[in-house]
Amino acid sequence: MRHRQFLQRRWLAPIALSAIVAGGAMWLYPPGETTRAGTGDRDAPDAQTVVPELSLQPQAGTKAPTGTGPDTSAAAPIAARTPETLGSAPFARSLEGTDIDGALKADANGRLIVDLGTRDFFDYFLSTVGEVSPEIALERIRALAFGHLPHEAARQAMALLDQYLDYKQQALALQAAPLDPARQNDPAYQQQMLEKAFTDLQQLRQTVFSPDAHRAFFGMEEAYGEYTLATLDIARRTDLTDGAKTALIDWHRNQLPEPLLQTERRLLETNEENRQRMETMKTADSPENAGQQLMDLGMAPDAAADVTAYLREREDFDARYRQYSEALAQLKESGLADADEAAQQARLLDQYFPDNKKHTWARLKMLGSNQP
Repeated sequence: MRHRQFLQRRWLAPIALSAIVAGGAMWLYPPGETTRAGTGDRDAPDAQTVVPELSLQPQAGTKAPTGTGPDTSAAAPIAARTPETLGSAPFARSLEGTDIDGALKADANGRLIVDLGTRDFFDYFLSTVGEVSPEIALERIRALAFGHLPHEAARQAMALLDQYLDYKQQALALQAAPLDPARQNDPAYQQQMLEKAFTDLQQLRQTVFSPDAHRAFFGMEEAYGEYTLATLDIARRTDLTDGAKTALIDWHRNQLPEPLLQTERRLLETNEENRQRMETMKTADSPENAGQQLMDLGMAPDAAADVTAYLREREDFDARYRQYSEALAQLKESGLADADEAAQQARLLDQYFPDNKKHTWARLKMLGSNQP
């Protein structure tokens, strides 16, 4: 099984969002729980009291009372969870052959466990809006929640989804703010707008979500965003030496959460490894020497052999191209008419480069050197 692409899962059409949020509490709860006042059932809460009752957004500086709010502890034992797949007949074609990203989970007390997997679960289904109607995508989330979680955890999941949709709609409005056309190519202005967009999103998230849900959904993303903005700002500064810039960027990198820090270090190691390999291939005095040096740098023997073979092929091509260039220079001095010269040049190209790949390499090299 495979998972859907991350960027796909983070997308939701603005029109679809408006339609979803406009639905209000009608789709949040199972049938029979959206009874409105005046229906004759005096004990049934109306739609206006159900949503606030289940809100996961406590007042600033407070947390949900123990046993009533969602569980945001990363170490909470899982007592129930939604399935990992939709089976052989998913409701949207784009989901065919994929596992469900993330999951809704409940602890032993019947409370929702809120983590990044909760957000991924929502995005997995919401990414199908446009392919299917918002009602279909939301109904699948609701059915899985109430079908696999304790009742209270499912209610908390639906209330959190309501908040997430509200956030998505407001975030789209924020991101729609246009840039100043007169300044959009100014690096300082670009940096300023990036920082403003980042800060605005943080403030919006703090407004919509409880501190714990905010941290669970966006903590890693915001930590990396802060690191990225800091490195961009340091790179632009003209009052720092290269050594000082490197030291400051290293300091910011070390503030990242451990999973992000490990990923960033692996990327740096990979980039440095690639730089060393490219330098080796550029400076080696023979393809064989390049292959040996690449193995000394840790490249697998079969991969080094492939590089050696390719470099030999390029070496042979370069020798042939020098011969072709000499023959072409003689042709230009022959005094032939333009049409005849062009025909002879085509024959030379076929003669020296009968292989289609090398024929293409030669034409590209001619374009790069402005030769006819």
